[in-house]
Amino acid sequence: MIEEQHAQALTAIVGAENIYTDKAHLIAYSYDATRERFEADAVVFPRHEADVSAILRYCDAHRIIVVPRGAGSGFTGGALPSRGGIVLAMEKHMNKILEIDMQNMVAVVQPGVINKDLQKAVEAVGLFYPPDPASQEYSTIGGNVNENAGGMRAAKYGITKDYVMAIRAVRPNGDIIKAGKRTIKDVAGYNIAGILIASEGTLAVTTEVTLKLLSKPKLTKTAMGVFESVNAAMEAVYKTMASGVTPVAMEFLDNLTIRAVEATFHKGLPIEAGAILVTDVDGNLEEDLAFQLEVIERVFRENGCQEFKIAANAKESADLWFARRNASPSLSIYGSKKLNEDVTVPRAKLPETLERFYAIGEKYGVKIPCFGHTGDGNVHTNVMVDGKDPQQVKIAYQAIEEIFQATIDMGGTLSGEHGIGIAKAPYMHMAFTPEEMQLFQDIKRAFDPNNILNPFKMGLE
Repeated sequence: MIEEQHAQALTAIVGAENIYTDKAHLIAYSYDATRERFEADAVVFPRHEADVSAILRYCDAHRIIVVPRGAGSGFTGGALPSRGGIVLAMEKHMNKILEIDMQNMVAVVQPGVINKDLQKAVEAVGLFYPPDPASQEYSTIGGNVNENAGGMRAAKYGITKDYVMAIRAVRPNGDIIKAGKRTIKDVAGYNIAGILIASEGTLAVTTEVTLKLLSKPKLTKTAMGVFESVNAAMEAVYKTMASGVTPVAMEFLDNLTIRAVEATFHKGLPIEAGAILVTDVDGNLEEDLAFQLEVIERVFRENGCQEFKIAANAKESADLWFARRNASPSLSIYGSKKLNEDVTVPRAKLPETLERFYAIGEKYGVKIPCFGHTGDGNVHTNVMVDGKDPQQVKIAYQAIEEIFQATIDMGGTLSGEHGIGIAKAPYMHMAFTPEEMQLFQDIKRAFDPNNILNPFKMGLE
């Protein structure tokens, strides 16, 4: 429990209605999608930026750990209070869309704004915010920024970092900073906004984000290709992306995933297929969409596509996307424990990478269903085991380590969108040299010399 003097000081800042030390709140804010649990000493809800500044200044002076938190939807434990302290929960008060600037095509939002709510608000006025993580219905913009979230539209439109123009944030000593500008170009000074993106709340607490918006395309169409093998599908992915057509999305499911979705939801999927690819194209003219789909179908069929289906309407499009959107929960048929990783490799390395993953599964006698955003080389690889069997869990982690090594051998990265947190921290040495890790540590120390802000995440001390 937090010491009484500290509880009183924080209460004086935010009011008694915005600080909780009861068991119900501590449990509610003790976990994320990793299912790991760590209870904080208190949960504090700042009302505005001034509260954040005052809280951090007090906690820095008294060496109290602060863990910023959005919706708690992360897969790597980045928002877990693994060393106690206080959880700084942003969703209660700091959840407003402050401005949608039609002329400059930007939105200014607080960190607690839900991704999907922002999408709906800007689309209502004909604009478009592309980043669409699978958690878009509940994940917050602040969390998206701190994890550099991606999504299915990343193949064409990029990820969160490509839309962040400026960030207001509070350093652990209480200083308020603004990194970046509303301008399209800005090369004055260091790119502090770039450093804060994907920092997982270890450097500063985000209080406001200025985001670039686009004009919303008028038309979208969906298609699905059925392939005889994963290798054929992966060949089709990178060859499509090099064909002169850039799909909005290029998502894949392997045979294990197809079978899991079909066993769970009975949607009539081709369970004998080696893989399926689901793709979207967009534009403002029907003939433009038709041309894109013609090119994609040609490339697919040149690489072993056995069936190519174009959705005739919105319902058919939703049906085609159903399997991809429900892939993750359906995998529970293979085991009670899922080690879900989001490795990313250069697209041309996808065929070889998937072959190595399946070979690792055979070596350890575990199922490794894979699906994901192959349009940008991002594969969700899932090692499935019986969570009640310690030996199987041990084997699963050995397989994960080999998966990470294979990814790095292919020139890839440990995480495409889930971040590092505590789950992947033990593997950072595989991806970075001691000199690079020391640089990360030096940056952390420059922002947070007393190490109060989300410490011991990302492999940092």
